[in-house]
Amino acid sequence: MTLVRDVSKTVAKEIHDLLDQAQALVDATAGEQETRIESARDALAGRVAAAKDAFNRAESRVLKKLQAADAVVHAKPYYAIGGAGLCGLLLGWLVSRK
Repeated sequence: MTLVRDVSKTVAKEIHDLLDQAQALVDATAGEQETRIESARDALAGRVAAAKDAFNRAESRVLKKLQAADAVVHAKPYYAIGGAGLCGLLLGWLVSRK
């Protein structure tokens, strides 16, 4: 579970950095009065806000699902081991086919 948390934190940081850079671009062009730049800035600002909102909702849903899966694995570890073994066998069988 810690590996999943580390990976999700890394991905979340990268997405936040990307959104921060887009917001910085919007802020940098704030003084421009040309109509094309102004409309592009407004469109980008709207998309950045929507992306931040969507990312936060998706992140919270994924974390809830991961916590639920973690609880199930802790409650029934032998089922998790059996399921992982069956998935491994199925994947091995599919990969070994020619």
